[in-house]
Amino acid sequence: MTPEKKRNEAGLPDGGWGWMIVASCFLVTICTRAVTRCISIFFVEFQMHFGHDYARTAWIHSLVDCNTMLFAPLGSLVGNKLSCRIAVISGGFLASAGLVTSSFATSLEYLYLTLGVLTGVGFALCYTPAITMVGTYFCKRKALAYGIAMSGSGIGTFLLAPAAQLLIERYSWRGALLIAGGFVANLCVCGALLRPVAPNGGLTTTAASADSEDASEVRQGCDPCSWLRGERGFLLRPRFVVLAASFVLLATGCSLPFVYLVPYALDVGVSYQQAALLMSILGVIDIVGNLTFGWLTDRRCLRQHRGMCYMLAVALEGLCCLVAPLLQSFGLLVPFAVLYGYFDGAYVTLIPVVTSDVVGPSHLSSALGVVYFLHAFPYLFSPPVGGVFGLWSLGFRIGTMWSGRVRKGSVCSGSVYKGSMWVAECIKAVCAVAVCIKAVCGVAQCV
Repeated sequence: MTPEKKRNEAGLPDGGWGWMIVASCFLVTICTRAVTRCISIFFVEFQMHFGHDYARTAWIHSLVDCNTMLFAPLGSLVGNKLSCRIAVISGGFLASAGLVTSSFATSLEYLYLTLGVLTGVGFALCYTPAITMVGTYFCKRKALAYGIAMSGSGIGTFLLAPAAQLLIERYSWRGALLIAGGFVANLCVCGALLRPVAPNGGLTTTAASADSEDASEVRQGCDPCSWLRGERGFLLRPRFVVLAASFVLLATGCSLPFVYLVPYALDVGVSYQQAALLMSILGVIDIVGNLTFGWLTDRRCLRQHRGMCYMLAVALEGLCCLVAPLLQSFGLLVPFAVLYGYFDGAYVTLIPVVTSDVVGPSHLSSALGVVYFLHAFPYLFSPPVGGVFGLWSLGFRIGTMWSGRVRKGSVCSGSVYKGSMWVAECIKAVCAVAVCIKAVCGVAQCV
């Protein structure tokens, strides 16, 4: 009898309290990833209030994303050494405090610290431990469970984008951030639901892992090579190295549309409400991608080909970026939001699933910490760099695609978005090649 069947008969994974874990992770992704996406709704408000250019304002979104991923290993460490419950509750407190103090901002530098650093670190303490907990409760229906949990990002974007716009119009951006801080405090409630699995005589997963780590440290001593061969042995696996490289390239390009979609839509004449609706459409279709790819890759015929499904989603998302700079009306931007949102939801669902397939469930927590850490610096630099590339290409774009169509003051934002999207497409093309190499390595290993 396989270990998976034994665990299923024991009633630990694939049901029971595991669905409450999925619900908690679902709410965590709403309060972290969806709120991060909706920061782009504040983009124009910050720019108008503080009087800075796109590149400097984009650092706010970049810092939130960067710190969420940069401190992902810290979330894994706290979850492994203490508990996922403690990690998420403490992270919820930090993130809420960051948003509340951001409502009193007097400069962009103030927002860099409170919204970018404090809130970002809080999100990091919540995100990785919550995702890891789902993997400890599910085996056969792991991809579906992750699809449901990760769909919180899309559902949250769909609901929060218009809500954020209404709050800004009614209470200004300061009041909207204050209310967002109270909303994000619900992460503390989500953390309280994260009850660890108790597979061995009442020992929780956290306690058991801590005992095993202590024992391994005694056996391995201070030899770094023994440490790498043991608990962190997955870092030396060729398949994980190639997969990690693809994540770095993907992260460099995937955040640009979320940062520049609203400013670009406003630039081509779309109303503010319609621009926010584009983010909502992107979010709700993201849900469909989460659920359908999660369900499909759990099928027996596709379970062994999850890496190829991940590669397909990334490649098609890149094609969406390729045509995006040609879309200059709300009617044309809607199909972009639909397609990009679908494939974005697809690959986001498969990140923890493919990682688990490569390193195994026992190393999932540490591996996810490394994977999300690798997203940090691309998330930090890609939006500002995309803005620089867009402004650099302003000269010849004015004379071609933008001649006589928009006002002089609005050309900058459109060019920023267009240049960013072309950069994103090039990066995603390289990422697809890297994933192809991973798939070939996997086939060669099987042979």
